[in-house]
Amino acid sequence: MAIQAAFVVPHPPVIVPEIGKGQERAIQKTIDAYKEVAGRISELQPETIVVVSSHQIMYANYFHISPGEEARGTFERFQAGQIGFEASYDTEFVDLLCSLAEERKLPAGTEGETDRQLDHGTMVPLYFVGKCWTDCRLVRVGMSGLSLMRHYELGQCIRETAEILGRKTVVIASGDLSHKLKTEGPYGFEKEGPEYDSRMMYALGRGAFGELLEFPEELCNKAGECGHRAITIMAGTLDKTEVISRRLSYEGPFGIGYGICEYIVRGENRHRNFKELYEEKERARVAGEIEKQDDYVMLARKAVEKYVRFGKVMEAPRGLCREMYSRKAGVFVSIKEYGSLRGCIGTVQPGEESLAEEIIRNAISAASRDPRFSPVGEEELDRLTITVDVLGAVEKISSPAELDVKRYGVIVASAGSRGLLLPNLAGVESVQEQISIAKRKAGIDEREDVELERFEVERHF
Repeated sequence: MAIQAAFVVPHPPVIVPEIGKGQERAIQKTIDAYKEVAGRISELQPETIVVVSSHQIMYANYFHISPGEEARGTFERFQAGQIGFEASYDTEFVDLLCSLAEERKLPAGTEGETDRQLDHGTMVPLYFVGKCWTDCRLVRVGMSGLSLMRHYELGQCIRETAEILGRKTVVIASGDLSHKLKTEGPYGFEKEGPEYDSRMMYALGRGAFGELLEFPEELCNKAGECGHRAITIMAGTLDKTEVISRRLSYEGPFGIGYGICEYIVRGENRHRNFKELYEEKERARVAGEIEKQDDYVMLARKAVEKYVRFGKVMEAPRGLCREMYSRKAGVFVSIKEYGSLRGCIGTVQPGEESLAEEIIRNAISAASRDPRFSPVGEEELDRLTITVDVLGAVEKISSPAELDVKRYGVIVASAGSRGLLLPNLAGVESVQEQISIAKRKAGIDEREDVELERFEVERHF
């Protein structure tokens, strides 16, 4: 098989002696495991190394793949500018990967390069690998804000690219685990930090890649993880593949989790079809939701399905609850796929003659006009989760003390810019955080004073 092996590694700059100046001895197990990885790669003698780095350029709805023929970088920002790197890119690999991604409707490509310098998430692995093996070319891939499944699918494209080219390839997922392991650490402590790392290393040590797709976003966010998406791309390169899995090391003395695992390919295994198994589970879950949905969500789902399948806007059907014909209100329709946001559009004030028509319009917009995402495709319909929030009256307030993150949504306004955030969202635990997110959505500076409004919602799911 073209993919020979894959590795999960961290990228703490302090691990480089010229940067650590002795501090690296606190992570000696990680250093020893890194050297073992480098030695293994030297034995395999790959022609191409694909590095998926969590510090590569990242976009919300697009996977960036580094373009050009070569790149350079140094550790200058870590006061070790004397350590430099030069890498030749595998341009044939990159071109084919981009073509395959386009065929599979994956938003990935070489556009959007904002910094041609190698990032430290790439250079730290190259520092160790380069001591043992240099006769290879590099492919450098970034993450996105898209669902974990989309990351896994990009990994499948990487594998297919290597197979078509017949390229001996090694994949390195460069990413730290939780950044919230210790109170005295640089990012503090959250109980989800050790929980995330324990669960992650258990899955990685067994090569149980399907479990990576099931991590809740809330857990990942609270743990402050760095590499989950990079690791998921790596896992996709090993779908339907028999591997020898080995956990080489784990430690977190600085309050950040560093884990190293290796996966040596031993052939095909059709039973390790993690993507297909997860999709079946998601379709069953969504089917169960559909059986329990009320009129509001049923209407939104039917509006999305008719528009996606036939390009037609449905009329409000008969037989809905009475208030959907008689009431006017602002409505937000949110769509998720594989647990990640797929579209969300809403209105604060009603623009239609009835609540039913408001839901229909905003459901279609959420599926087709959210500028953050491509339009929903017909093949996605049976795995979408839809919620409908009906907004109550909006009222001005004088202070954040009048907010409750679970009960009230917030609207922030300044100099003609307005941002809104719904209440009771997973991962949003404080009023300060709620206001901060609403400001970012509006493009308002974090330090700027804003006018505040609040509203309640009726949530239907």
